[in-house]
Order: sequence, then C-alpha cells, then structure tokens
Amino acid sequence: MKLGWAAGRVLAKKGNGPVLVGKDTRISGYMFESALEAGLSAAGVDIRLLGPMPTPGIAYLTKSTRAQAGIVISASHNPFYDNGIKFFAGDGTKLPDQVEHEIEYELNLPMETVHSRHLGRARRITDAPRRYIEFCKSKVEDVDFNGLRIVVDCANGATYHIAPKVFEELGAEVISHAATPDGLNINDECGATSPEALQKLVKESRADLGIALDGDGDRLIMIDHEGNLLDGDDILYVIAQLQKDKLNGAVVGTVMSNLGLEHAIKDLDLNFFRAAVGDRYVMDLLRKEKLILGGETSGHIINLDLATTGDGIIAALQVLEEMVISGKKLSELVGDITKFPQIMKNVKLSKKIDIASNDDINNAVKDVEQALGDSGRVVLRPSGTEPLVRVMVEGEQQQQVEMLVDQLVTKVEEVVNNLS
Repeated sequence: MKLGWAAGRVLAKKGNGPVLVGKDTRISGYMFESALEAGLSAAGVDIRLLGPMPTPGIAYLTKSTRAQAGIVISASHNPFYDNGIKFFAGDGTKLPDQVEHEIEYELNLPMETVHSRHLGRARRITDAPRRYIEFCKSKVEDVDFNGLRIVVDCANGATYHIAPKVFEELGAEVISHAATPDGLNINDECGATSPEALQKLVKESRADLGIALDGDGDRLIMIDHEGNLLDGDDILYVIAQLQKDKLNGAVVGTVMSNLGLEHAIKDLDLNFFRAAVGDRYVMDLLRKEKLILGGETSGHIINLDLATTGDGIIAALQVLEEMVISGKKLSELVGDITKFPQIMKNVKLSKKIDIASNDDINNAVKDVEQALGDSGRVVLRPSGTEPLVRVMVEGEQQQQVEMLVDQLVTKVEEVVNNLS
C-alpha cells in the first residue's frame, strides 16, 4: 500500500492519467492488488484493474491506453509463495532510474491521504485479454498456421486464457497444458522452468512442436517434434535468421549465452554483443547500440520492432512464422548451431555475500579459466530472485567442463560456509 501511495505521489506530479494494475495467477495477487489500489487511490491517482494478464500484455496496454504507468504483480517463474511488483512507464518500457529514485524517496515519508474529493477512482478493463490477443495476432498478418499441431504449456500462469486463443485463431490445432490455475499451481512442474511434461506430451500427441511459457508470459522455451528442448539461444538464432536484414548488423545475448550461438550468429554475418544477465541489461545494450533483437538463454526474447519488452507469445509466433515460410521443421531451423557443453550449478547462500571481491573465489575462477584456455568461459553471478550464486562453466570437452564446474562449486561452497 505504501509503495502504491509513493508511486502515485510521484506520478501525480507528472500528469493526471490512470495507472494500470495487472497480475499473474498466484493467490497473493489478490492481496497485493487491493493494497496497491488503496495506496494509489490515497495519492489521488485513478486505477485501471486488468486482472490476470501477461507482463508483456500489461506493457502493451499501458502504452496503447495512454496510461501514466503500468504495475505488474508477479514473481515470474518463481513458486506461488513468492511475489513481486514491477513497473512500466507510459511508453511500455521499464521506469527510468530517476523516477524509481523519486518513488524510493517518497517511501521514506509519512503516508498522507489526499482530501476525500480527490481520491483516485478504480474500474476494471474487462476486455484487456481480447485487446492483447489481437495485438499478438497482428504481428503475423500474412501467415497462418493451418496444419500445425501445437502443445501450449501456460505454466498455470497469466497466459492461460490468452496464449491458446492466439495460436488457435491463427489456424493452428492447439492442445492446452497447464492452463487451469488455482492460485497455487503456477510454475508447479510445468512451464518454461519445468518442460519435462511438455516434452512427453509433444511426443505422445505427435505434435509439430511445444511452446512453454513461464508464469507471467515473458519467457519462452520450445520443444521440437522429437521432444528435444530449445532454449532462448536456439530461439534467438531462429528469429535472427527470419529477420537478418532488419537487425542493423548485430544481435544481443548475455554472458550466459552459449558460445555456439555466438558462432552461429557470426555465420549469419551479424555481430554478437553480450550484456549482463537480465532483460533490463539486454534492453539497455539494444538501445545503446541502436539494435532490435536480443535475448537470454532462459528464454526472454526482446524484439523492439514488435514489442517494448520481452514477450513469450510474440517470440513463439516469430518462430512459427519462420517454420511456415521456410517449410522446415523446428529441429531443422537450429541445425546450424553446435552448442558447447555448458553446465550451471547453484550454490545456496545463508546471507548476501559479495562474490566479486572475494580473493579465494577469484583465484579459483582464474585457475578454471586457465585450464579452459581460449575455448571456454566461466561466469559466477548471484541470482536476482533467490538466495543463490549461479556457477557456470563452458568449454569444448564435456568431461572437462563437469570436472571444472564441480571444482569451482566446491570452492564457492567452502567460502560461503566460512563466511556464514
């Protein structure tokens, strides 16, 4: 409630438009939605409630309805007992840092309610899902998917009532999976972070492919007709093939992107840039270099020609478009990528630790990098949403990568235990 009030105070100084509030399907969304609504109203700001909507759908509606801002209540791919809040500016992109700083300043002030006659009013936008469905469909106007059988895994999340309709209305035969949310089953053994059930279902139903979204719909993993998993690197490569001549000469990945993707992108005569992990950093680098397409291995794909933020449904539509235009199966479209063995393991933290400044860990990383030479990489990074350090090692030889990642994990665990 205090956050809604603080954001409302800042936004009220910049204009008089409403703020959109949408959420995913986890049960705590009801509580957060009501509290944000109360806080925004107390600051004198009008509210438009969207109900369950994908994060990219909220970004689109924020821009298309000329709202001042959009608020997403979601913990993305996390379990139901987590939740979080993120903001979009009026143009459908993340809030500028300056506005965030202003909201943080207001959070430290005593909460005051405007006079009763100036309280913000709330109403529900009942056709929000249909507006977003039509937006998604408009991105592939000249292609239909007749003859394609698709399994769509909605992660029991925010796309449950949207994603199947998008693909059906474009002509595909759709088998829905994990599309019955109950507030507790979001991302529970389903969706982009747990695609095993989808892999099995694709093969059993003899589908052409499977699409796995995460809880808030901004992440995408795909499954080919043989049940093989395609991650964000594969998807980014397929879209790069489709849009090669529109990409201003380069594609953006992250430090976690596989070396095989980098080589394959360069074989398309495109440059490859690496950002820090996080869609915000991918977006920052796209803007800095005046580029269009970027993404993460985890499945966040950003195409600024089509949307203002990462969008799992739109990324899937582009892959399907390339399949139809080329006449190739999904497995054939990624045939030119040769992935390097890459292993990532998580080390749990009992408290926050500055990994980057620890000499023992830095020395261990240097030892592993020396063993890999020029044909491998090491990445250590804290998780943005969980108390974990992610340890990634990549190289040419699977056995060597397995040995080196275990060696590095052991050292990180030793340091963590000593500091706990």
